[in-house]
Amino acid sequence: MNPSLELQLKTLPSEPGVYRYYDKNDQLLYVGKAKNLKKRVLSYFNKTLSGYRTRIMVGKINRLETTIVNSEYDALLLENNLIKEHQPFYNVMLKDDKTYPWICIKNEDFPRIFLTRTKIKDGSEYYGPYAKVRPAKILLDTIKHIYKLRTCNLNLAPAKIEEGKYKVCLEYHIKNCEGPCEGLESKEDYDEKIDAIRGIIKGDFRKAKEYLMNQMMKYATNLQFESAQIVKERLDALEDYQAKNTVVNPSIDDVDVFGMTSDETAAYVNFFKIRNGNIIQSFTTEIKKILEETDEEIMEQALVEIRQKFDSDSKEVLLPFHLGIEIPNVKLIVPKVGDKKRIVELSEKNAKEYRLEKLKQVQIVDPERHTNRIMAEMQKLLRMPVEPRHIEGFDNSNIQGTNPVSACVVFKDGKPSKADYRIFHPKTVEGPNDFATMEEVIYRRYKRMLDEGESLPQLIVIDGGKGQLSSAVKSLRLLGLYGKITIIGIAKRLEELFFPEDSIPLYLDKKSETLKILQRVRDEAHRFGVKHHRTRRKNSTIKSELEEIPGVGGRTIELLLSKLKSVKRIKESSLETLEEILGKSKAKIVYEFFNNE
Repeated sequence: MNPSLELQLKTLPSEPGVYRYYDKNDQLLYVGKAKNLKKRVLSYFNKTLSGYRTRIMVGKINRLETTIVNSEYDALLLENNLIKEHQPFYNVMLKDDKTYPWICIKNEDFPRIFLTRTKIKDGSEYYGPYAKVRPAKILLDTIKHIYKLRTCNLNLAPAKIEEGKYKVCLEYHIKNCEGPCEGLESKEDYDEKIDAIRGIIKGDFRKAKEYLMNQMMKYATNLQFESAQIVKERLDALEDYQAKNTVVNPSIDDVDVFGMTSDETAAYVNFFKIRNGNIIQSFTTEIKKILEETDEEIMEQALVEIRQKFDSDSKEVLLPFHLGIEIPNVKLIVPKVGDKKRIVELSEKNAKEYRLEKLKQVQIVDPERHTNRIMAEMQKLLRMPVEPRHIEGFDNSNIQGTNPVSACVVFKDGKPSKADYRIFHPKTVEGPNDFATMEEVIYRRYKRMLDEGESLPQLIVIDGGKGQLSSAVKSLRLLGLYGKITIIGIAKRLEELFFPEDSIPLYLDKKSETLKILQRVRDEAHRFGVKHHRTRRKNSTIKSELEEIPGVGGRTIELLLSKLKSVKRIKESSLETLEEILGKSKAKIVYEFFNNE
């Protein structure tokens, strides 16, 4: 270790702040925050680090810098800004270089309303950004259907209108505009519409409804029923839009909601901005894990980054789990029941759906990366020392002990390797004894692999519970392989996973890809075993019928079946056909046996 770095570690402050690691070339490696800088930084150097990538990073550290701040939240803000500015190699980042659209209410007389991807500091109002352009367009279309607004870029200053400088255009004649350019609409009326539109964009529909209701009543009072009907249709359109966007109790106002799901390589965070029971913003992003970051660490960073991105100043944030930070003047709540709990669950559902969509895309575009991710996940969930690149599954198949077979299927990189499948016929077991059969088959399989120097699997999957697993373990112990190969049993009823010397089964999420692969291994072993069991049973039945023919032995039976394929065709064959296959004497015996019957 660099002597100057050693000295720095001894003199670290015990204050909240941000630390920065640099390599020997003075390149910034990592930016982190801490409630206690001394404890956090020393944890990298004083303990055995579990993560491979973390160990690699620590080995590159040549010097560090620290900045003390007033609180852990201030440290989080500073960390976020430094990460965005310097983009260190070992930091997770919301790498999102898209320019999202905003709804702009232009700062001008008789303001225009339009979508833009560029914010200009000219006093205009910007609402958004919108993670997807379609919801923003639907909102604008709804607004334009309800309100007649100008779309031209004329300078409608009062003086120019009074001079009569402009003439109404086609938009006026097709009833899309009220003609403010000729003074046919007052500024007060136009501003009233803009005020109501602000409310719609923010999720508050009260002013807009009130405006339309007053208009409708005014027309109806003046017996202008056609105009009243048009306004009613606009009111219906507004209520329809509101109904589609109201997903929670309208009393849930001014709330930010975060949901998350994660796997070994990435976290997926969803964000809802809710106003008056309406989701007015929805955004989901993928965050790659660099140094085995926890969900809490990623959520803390995403919370700050996303709220900044969407200009949110909500005083209440709903989360799926507790965080170790406090934000001044903001309540961080983990709801347990009720509408708030349901909206967090909806956010988590969106994050999970986004993850599945991304995984399907990766599976198509980059199958190797998809495989690597699944293998890493299996290694962690099954507590294995290595990734299960080679898996073998076993299943016994028999009916009341007759024609027993044991199937061995092989999966490589999570996919069936059918050329390596094997069928075993028990030699030392009589009667229906699954445990003894499993013990014999496991011993024979791996004794032969050891003798022939074949590469052994990293994972063995036994179809069955503790009994079959214990029998398989006995054979592995005899061969000296127990502890060198991970072995588990999978029981069908509740999809329980059993480990040797562990009385408590492991239950995986039903949607877990690890469980899906284990189920596929189990089901493929069962399918392969049943297929060969049926073939053996069928052949046994056929041969037993032919064996009743006096003077006909096994070789003759095999010759007949190889040529004619079935007992039915043998029965129906003419004497001449049989003579061509067996010769005159044998043919006569077979022909007379079936025809005399």
